[in-house]
Amino acid sequence: MTQNEIYESITNRIIAQLEQGIIPWRKPWTGVNGGAISGGTGKPYSLLNQILLQKPGRWFTFAEAKKMGGNIIKGSHGTVIYFWRPLVTKEKDENGKEIEKTIPLLRQYVVFHESQITGLPQVETTEAIHNNPIAEAEAIERQYAERERIKINHFVSDKAYYSPMSDEIVVPVLEQYAHVQEYYSTLYHEMVHSTGHRTRLNRLNRTAAFGSQEYSKEELVAEIGAAALLNHVGIETQETFINNTAYIQSWLRALQNDTRMLVGASSQASKAVDFILGEQN
Repeated sequence: MTQNEIYESITNRIIAQLEQGIIPWRKPWTGVNGGAISGGTGKPYSLLNQILLQKPGRWFTFAEAKKMGGNIIKGSHGTVIYFWRPLVTKEKDENGKEIEKTIPLLRQYVVFHESQITGLPQVETTEAIHNNPIAEAEAIERQYAERERIKINHFVSDKAYYSPMSDEIVVPVLEQYAHVQEYYSTLYHEMVHSTGHRTRLNRLNRTAAFGSQEYSKEELVAEIGAAALLNHVGIETQETFINNTAYIQSWLRALQNDTRMLVGASSQASKAVDFILGEQN
């Protein structure tokens, strides 16, 4: 199969998936796996609270510890964490009709690490997910970064982006993803964006507003390119392909759901992927 046939195949598969209806997109990264966990709910804390707490393990409010038969060790100092809680209020609109309004209310709680509490019941700890890098996928990133002298930063973060101003990429660390393939999908998406820099394929328009046609087209290019790179490495899964398609669908709405835009974006993505792989003519 030729390169053109590969991109035509991927584009046709995306269109076929889109024709099945609305596909919900999900953010592929979360907080750090195996980090700080709420002892009351058993769920990981948000990224902000993970950063504030720093130490992995279970954390409890005074009331939660007491409820479970625990006692805070004398002299222990708690750590403040924050939650947004919706506050529903009622007010009248300009026609005098009563309406409900939801206001986000910031609440703070003091929590203690399990090592600061005695008498807690023992629980089975679930092993943290440890993703292992994929050698061929890593080689694509490393060779591209070295050749183009572009910074690719991996931070504990809730954002993934490419900055044309500083010519650098930021992606959440590998441990923040449930599946290693989703990490590379995110990384490759931003790498495709970076090919649009004026010193490379000169595709990016600095004045393109978020949500505009030009911005939306660039998002299609980046996501088709990411899907193609996963396919190239051989790590595409049904889940990554569906999420790639869902993301593309969200941006197609800004283009009046015109799937013909995918053909042009696919051509641009092909050039971007060839550039990343060092195969451009």
